[in-house]
Amino acid sequence: MKVIFSFNALRRLRQIRDYFRRSGNAAKGTRTANEIVNRAEELADNPELGPEEENLVELGLGHRSLLVGKMYKIVYRIFKKEIRVTDVFDVRQDPDKMKP
Repeated sequence: MKVIFSFNALRRLRQIRDYFRRSGNAAKGTRTANEIVNRAEELADNPELGPEEENLVELGLGHRSLLVGKMYKIVYRIFKKEIRVTDVFDVRQDPDKMKP
């Protein structure tokens, strides 16, 4: 299967990278963004690797999430021919911010 990042997920990756750049650690921002992308790529071979995302169950769209390290969740949906990453969520935030 193919892994595709939504516009929103790409925006979140840029925000993470830019945050670390502004904090004076651009290398960490790039490394963190790369870790997230690499972890998402694992879904191509194992789409059900992450559990159903409990904060989005009421939407009924089958959102799942995969933890990256201790601070980020990759939120995604499984389709016939692709895995669509819909969000990259910082778990230190209020989970209600995850909802559309």
